[in-house]
Amino acid sequence: MNNFTNLTHKLKSPVLVLGVAALLASGLTACGNPEPAERAAPEFVVTTADDANEDIGKYVLPQDTEILNEPNADEIFYGKRLLNETKRLLPEHVGAEMNCNSCHISQGKIPLGDPYINSFNTYPRVMPRSESMVDLEARINGCFRRSMNGVPLDREGPEMKAMIAYMEWLSQKIPESQRVDIQNAGDVDTSLVADTDRGEKIYFAQCASCHGDNGEGKRDNLGHIVFPPLWGDESFNIGAGMARTYKAAAFVKYNMPMSVQTKGLWGHGGILSDQDAVDVAEFFAHKPRPDFAGKVNDWPSGKKPKDARY
Repeated sequence: MNNFTNLTHKLKSPVLVLGVAALLASGLTACGNPEPAERAAPEFVVTTADDANEDIGKYVLPQDTEILNEPNADEIFYGKRLLNETKRLLPEHVGAEMNCNSCHISQGKIPLGDPYINSFNTYPRVMPRSESMVDLEARINGCFRRSMNGVPLDREGPEMKAMIAYMEWLSQKIPESQRVDIQNAGDVDTSLVADTDRGEKIYFAQCASCHGDNGEGKRDNLGHIVFPPLWGDESFNIGAGMARTYKAAAFVKYNMPMSVQTKGLWGHGGILSDQDAVDVAEFFAHKPRPDFAGKVNDWPSGKKPKDARY
C-alpha cells in the first residue's frame, strides 16, 4: 500500500480525500514544471575614458553561459575557475588561505566590490603605491605577492593568460578608449578616528560568524576556504591594500556582512556606518599578519597614505 493509499484509508470523509488528492496533484505539478524566474541583466552606462559625464552607450552584464559562444571558451572558463578557486588550483603560488574572488565580489561583477569589468581596458596605468606604470599582468602578480602572500605567476603562462581572457570577456569588447561607469570601491570618511575597542565589539557582532572568533576564516567539509582569514599567518600580508584601515573600511561598508541583504540579489553593504566600518577595519587590519619584504619600495617619493602599516 503506497503513502497516498495509506493516507486516504485513514480519512473518514470523501471530501477530505478529494481535497488531499487535489493538493497532492497540484503540488506535484508545481514541482515538475517550475516557472523560470525572469530577471533583467544589470546594465551600466558606457562613457569615454576622458569624460565620465559623456554617456555614449550601455554595457549589459553577460551571463556566464555566453562564454560558450566564444572561440576561446575553455580558456575563459579556466580563468573563471582560477579566480574562484585560486588557493586550491594554484597552491604553489598562494601562501594565504585566499582566493582572488575573496575580495573581488561575485566573480568581479559587483559595483563597489572591486569588479573586473574595466580591468582589461584600464591597464597599463600608473599605480600610486609604486608610482610607476603597471600592466595588467603586473597588477595581478601584485595581488599574488600581497593579498595572497604568495609568489607571482609566469607572465606568459596559461594561468595568467586564462585570467586575463576572463577579464577581457567580461569587458564585452568595450573599446580601449571607453569605460563602463561602475565604481570599483566606495568612499569612507578618512577623517574619522578609529576606536579599536568598539571595532572589536562590531567584529564579534557582524563578522565572526563567517570569519571566526580568531579571524581564522571558515572552510567547507573538504577543507577548502570559504570565508578568508582576516589575520594570522594564513591571511593577507602587511603589504596588501586590505591591511590599510580606510581601504578596508570602504570595502567592509559597501560589501559586508554578506549574510544581511537589504536590496537586490546580494547582501551588498548598507549595514554599517562609516564610523562602524572604520572601527572594525582598524580592529582586524592591525592584527598580526605576515610581513612583506617588498614594502621598502612602496611610495618612493614619500607620499605614503596615513593608514599605511609601515
